[in-house]
Amino acid sequence: MLDIKWIREHVEEVKQAARNKGVPCQVEELLRVDELRRGLLQQVEQFRRERNRGTEQIGVLLKEKRKEEAERLKSKVREWNAKLAEYELELAAAEEQYRQLMLSVPNLASSDTPIGLTDADNVIVKVVGELTDFAFEPRDHLELGEALDLIDVARGVKVAGSRNYYLKGMGLHLHRAVQQLAIDVLTDRGFTVMDVPLMVREETLLNAAFFPAGKDQTYALEENKWLVGTSEGPLISYYAGEIVDLSEGPIQLAAVSNCFRKEAGSAGRDVRGLYRVHQFAKVEQVVLCENTPEAAERMLQEITANAEHLLELLELPYRIVAVCTGDMGSKNYKQFDIETWMPSRGAYGETHSSSLLMDYQARRTQLRYRDADGELRYCCTLNNTAVASPRILIPLLENHQREDGSIYIPQALRPYMRGLAAIPAPAAAAVEAGARAAERV
Repeated sequence: MLDIKWIREHVEEVKQAARNKGVPCQVEELLRVDELRRGLLQQVEQFRRERNRGTEQIGVLLKEKRKEEAERLKSKVREWNAKLAEYELELAAAEEQYRQLMLSVPNLASSDTPIGLTDADNVIVKVVGELTDFAFEPRDHLELGEALDLIDVARGVKVAGSRNYYLKGMGLHLHRAVQQLAIDVLTDRGFTVMDVPLMVREETLLNAAFFPAGKDQTYALEENKWLVGTSEGPLISYYAGEIVDLSEGPIQLAAVSNCFRKEAGSAGRDVRGLYRVHQFAKVEQVVLCENTPEAAERMLQEITANAEHLLELLELPYRIVAVCTGDMGSKNYKQFDIETWMPSRGAYGETHSSSLLMDYQARRTQLRYRDADGELRYCCTLNNTAVASPRILIPLLENHQREDGSIYIPQALRPYMRGLAAIPAPAAAAVEAGARAAERV
């Protein structure tokens, strides 16, 4: 969340940020409730002081055997207690209303974030690799996965409902391989890798700024528990309420976890195959660093470069886009998406996202550090998807398919794929491909 003092002094900037992001935000109501709660707090504190002084004075009067005066004062204290109870109830209601309004205020956007409404307004900043040029009619990832017995969507739907799937055999190995490659790369780059809770308290998702807006995308469990849609929440909350030491440099955390999302409101969009599913796995990067523009920008570039390195190891063409205000999450200050070429779509599809939040999450989570002068400050937080699977299997299968139906395995993945250089083609497909090649000769 933003600092309320800053909001009071920059009302128009907050309103403009909300308009740019398309986020409902009642700034005027927030300021009214803020003034109300501060007034009520003063009254509550005043009545408490008077009650405490009266209680002390009663003791003095009783010791001096001035019983009548003590009784009159007791009556007055009872009146103060009654009024205090009323004001405390009003204050509690105002505090809760204030809290809800504060949670609805979006983060600002950086000055270099494009202004726009949808992903059509995102700005391409980098393109890497050449698009795959096939000498044959390529298949999409679902056709390939079914032909090679890697993916079974039909039985996934039968068992668990729409947007579910099974990964089988080499499909599962490929899914695990990209995760382990990402873990090894991040470990080599100084990240502490964790296995995190997947069922978390509501407070955890409020602290990470996924709630309240993201509740419709999140699976609720009993006992006020929720399934995480990314390990960012539990990673951010790992140090919740603590003062961390950044004197040796940023804290770099990573997690590999299953993730769960309802994908509410996305019916009819990207629903074929593995692009938009309810259960998936991610290797996530989270960084806590000093709250300065220079440190923040440096770490944003670094975590984005980590994801780029993974895509280069996977030998996939991709591009980076600067995400516009309307497509950016409410909590983000600056965001880059990495989109990987997916031949079946004839377009790039989002596979990674890098986000800078400045101190927006840290204020909710009470994540602080001491700066060079010893002053307590809120940390800056960042996050990035190192790899998400099975979505990454879409470009892997589609870009690396061969005419005979086999799938080339990039060099970097082979140690995790039992040394395989390719997922072999089904016998019938190989025979058919051989016959087509013979006809061309």
